Amino acid sequence: MAKVKVVIVMPAYNAATTVKNTYLEIPAKLRKHIILVDDGSTDQTVKVAQKLGIKVFAHPANLGYGGNQKTCYWEALKLEPSVVVMLHPDYQYDASLIEELVRPILIDRYDYMFGSRIQNKKGALLGGMPPIKYYLNRVVCLMENVLLGVNFTEHFSGFRAYSIKALKQIPFQRFSNDFVFDQQMEISAISHNLRIGEIAIPTRYHEKASSIKFLKGSKFIIDTFWYVFLYKLHQAGLIKFPIYK
Repeated sequence: MAKVKVVIVMPAYNAATTVKNTYLEIPAKLRKHIILVDDGSTDQTVKVAQKLGIKVFAHPANLGYGGNQKTCYWEALKLEPSVVVMLHPDYQYDASLIEELVRPILIDRYDYMFGSRIQNKKGALLGGMPPIKYYLNRVVCLMENVLLGVNFTEHFSGFRAYSIKALKQIPFQRFSNDFVFDQQMEISAISHNLRIGEIAIPTRYHEKASSIKFLKGSKFIIDTFWYVFLYKLHQAGLIKFPIYK
């Protein structure tokens, strides 16, 4: 790990109460290259992050979750990293596992990794995941797996790592500024024949963790299957969609 550059990006929105705990959980040797992009927060996220020594980029207005990540990756690539980790700063994901997440990329086994909170039902529910979210996650995951020809245990993780190859091949600047951005990243990666893997991580839901509300969540699910549908049409040669290879 000492010979590689791991850049950690945090897409933040009103994370003032959780960013410090998230930061302190990151292994000390990996704290040198951390970027937080604040998406128009109304709390003290920027001040807290700056006090921790994190490099901060602040959007003057809220662009959305996808728009936030576009800035994250754009700024991360300027540092010429070996791998880029996307970590939600809401303390929902165990940042102490970053080395485990990036190792398969560094040894060239995978191009894209994510942490799965749903390796089993018991662990997910004991970790505080609401039952309705657990079952919805499982149903959507099964449907996506069948349609995309993969076999992942989760598709909604906010803890991901990308090789430079992946970030340069995936046209992320063309993606939505909304929550469906992560799904577009995954579908596009599959279309580019990138190698995707997952590791098990603890489920950790708490009252300060970010969560998509019902209406935005419903739109997210609809958008997800819309882009899966477009991918299937692209794959069949019926249309050519620019975000897919």
